[in-house]
Amino acid sequence: MSFLSTKVRALAALVMIATGAVHLTQAHAQDLDSIVAMVEDDVLLRSELDGAIANIRRQFRDREDQLPPKNVLERQVLERMVVAKLQVIRAEETGVEVTDTEIDQGMARVAENNQMTPQQLAQALAQDGVRLADFRRSMRDEILTQKLRQRVGASRSDVSESEVDIALASSDSRKGEVQLAHVLVEVPDNASGEQLATAAKKIEGVKKLIDDGKMEFSAAAIRYSDDRNALEGGVIGWRRWDQIPPAFAEKLEGLQKDQVSEPVRSSSGLHILKILDTRENSQVMVEEFSARHIVINVDELTSEAQAERTIRGLVDSIKAGAKFDDEAKKFSDDAQTAAIGGDLGWVELPTLGEQYAGVISNLDDKELSEPFRNEKGWVLIQRMGKRQQDRTEDYIRGQAREAIRQRKAEEAYQQFLRQLRNESFVEMRIEGAENSIKIEETDAEEAESAETTDSKSSS
Repeated sequence: MSFLSTKVRALAALVMIATGAVHLTQAHAQDLDSIVAMVEDDVLLRSELDGAIANIRRQFRDREDQLPPKNVLERQVLERMVVAKLQVIRAEETGVEVTDTEIDQGMARVAENNQMTPQQLAQALAQDGVRLADFRRSMRDEILTQKLRQRVGASRSDVSESEVDIALASSDSRKGEVQLAHVLVEVPDNASGEQLATAAKKIEGVKKLIDDGKMEFSAAAIRYSDDRNALEGGVIGWRRWDQIPPAFAEKLEGLQKDQVSEPVRSSSGLHILKILDTRENSQVMVEEFSARHIVINVDELTSEAQAERTIRGLVDSIKAGAKFDDEAKKFSDDAQTAAIGGDLGWVELPTLGEQYAGVISNLDDKELSEPFRNEKGWVLIQRMGKRQQDRTEDYIRGQAREAIRQRKAEEAYQQFLRQLRNESFVEMRIEGAENSIKIEETDAEEAESAETTDSKSSS
């Protein structure tokens, strides 16, 4: 296997498993494949499932003992393919479109992220047994899914100031960010008491395996988690504390790096969480400038020559002792600042535009600029001061607002996916798979008993 193909293998596997599109060495033999799942009016083939599993096994070739038994892995991957297929179908049904240009841009990003040219990416994929046309189709489906996610999430993106206040108040005890992983035991909507008890038994069994040192958290996630990131070791990624759902934050209270939480319930099921790492918020300092200006417009009443003559006359008057603010009040045509002596306040230069920023940054305090022409007319600027301003609180507030928006969008999309899966026609045709996700007693017993990999089974 070449070096280049190794660099993109993980991405190729991720995209192709997510979309259910896998290169078949003998594509013309698809009609001889068995069907492993019916998804609405479409099908998933045995060759597609086998190809996706082969990609996973290549990713884990040095740690295959972390993978669940074959039948469990098969069900995990097939479920991901089914949900991915449903998202693509729904996106197409609702008019989501992807252009060739967007696919080209996506391919270019993949190549750039792997420090390749597009040509090298195509060569690397070919060496790894992936046809470029298949990968482009996978990229299209991935972009479709992203657009669908954005559309669904946008329906719950409004964030009020009171929500930001509450989030900041509730997260005062823990600042900064935390990197999390989780194991999820999914519980169906309207689960029975027996199903809830079985799920609780399973999650407690998984936690005991981890607490007793019999299994690494990542391996437990790969083997037992029902979440779609299970094969990534359950890693959720970095989150600010204000991004974490309150129920999760409560269970994480007092925990340090590498510690595992007690089970916690969410709308998806039962979780255990692990803190992988933490980091503090850095101070956000910005450079601000105080300046004032006089603007003489060039319009139907004032010619170019008249405006330039006026502004240069004002320079002479100010240098002779006239006050800048008095001259601005008398002569400036800028309706927003004339009455306050042309004062622009304390601002970050980018907010004033490239031309103003360039002029102000090259002045000393109290220095007048040379008159210059902009789109409105002739301008004179005086820089008044420069300072460093701590904007950490503003930054934190903005981040909190965005965190709430993202959390709402993610919750909306996860709810959408559950509803989509439950309402869609899906017929699994592999042993042990069901048309809906169920908590099996043997899953709980397997986790609780901590039997060896060979003796474990899950149906």
